[in-house]
Amino acid sequence: MSHSHHHDHGTENVSDAALLWAVGLNVGLSVFEGVAGALAGSVALYADALHNFNDCAALLIAYFARRIGRARPDARYTFGRRRAELVGALINLTALIVVGLFLIKTAVMRFASPVEPLGGWIMIASLIALVVDVGTVVLLWSMSKGGLNIRAAFVHNLTDALASLAVLGGGAAIYWRGWNWVDPAISLLIGGYVLFTSFGMMRQTAHILMEGAPDHLDLDHLCVAVEHLDGVENIHHLHVWQLDEHHTALEAHIVVQANQLPQGHALLERVRTLLEQKFDITHATLELETSAHPCGSTERYPAHHH
Repeated sequence: MSHSHHHDHGTENVSDAALLWAVGLNVGLSVFEGVAGALAGSVALYADALHNFNDCAALLIAYFARRIGRARPDARYTFGRRRAELVGALINLTALIVVGLFLIKTAVMRFASPVEPLGGWIMIASLIALVVDVGTVVLLWSMSKGGLNIRAAFVHNLTDALASLAVLGGGAAIYWRGWNWVDPAISLLIGGYVLFTSFGMMRQTAHILMEGAPDHLDLDHLCVAVEHLDGVENIHHLHVWQLDEHHTALEAHIVVQANQLPQGHALLERVRTLLEQKFDITHATLELETSAHPCGSTERYPAHHH
């Protein structure tokens, strides 16, 4: 597709090596925090380890989805495989929701049967985790302006850094004040936050996969703008959907007066220019018809009949 170069949002020039380094760092960190959580008797460290481990999966999914998504359009995938990243984000967010629910359940059980965690251990482990999380955030910062998938991974690592900070504070409270309840409370907060962010991103991802029109696009405004063009009587049979986050496609029937038909090609070009310049729609399939020979359906958003 010739227009894809307009929409390179900086993901292509981020090295895959940076992603893989981030995965390696997070795998090591998850194992370390899991062991430390067992030694210290801390559910908050477990929560952090699990959250971190999910990030590894997130980053790996992001890595593979990006590689698949770069494939050129072919006879089997005529739009290319751009949605691979969305499928990746969906898998990843589903896993995150499961992790969030598990963390909340674990924390509630710990409240029911308290354990005395080792504050010193928790502080040392969370401090190391914080350093690794900040390192990953720096690695991913350049990518976060890219796709939903990379952004999901970036948000995870940012929340990981905040979670590690919270666990560090909790360790201090246990070590110096003996407040053992802080440990499951932090686990509860991490779980709640994971659920909150996941559902928001899930809505956005599902909207694109369900072929929804972009949220920012006012279709009534678009129709009025097209119908204001000289020679256009009406626009109907309109379908607008997102191919991925950055590409919107449109198909429509344009009705013109019969005497305008010889200039039909020039008129369609004007419609295309308007769609691209004013509404950022670069992929438009338009069909010309006259009011004397309509297509039979004058609905603006008809059902597709195959």
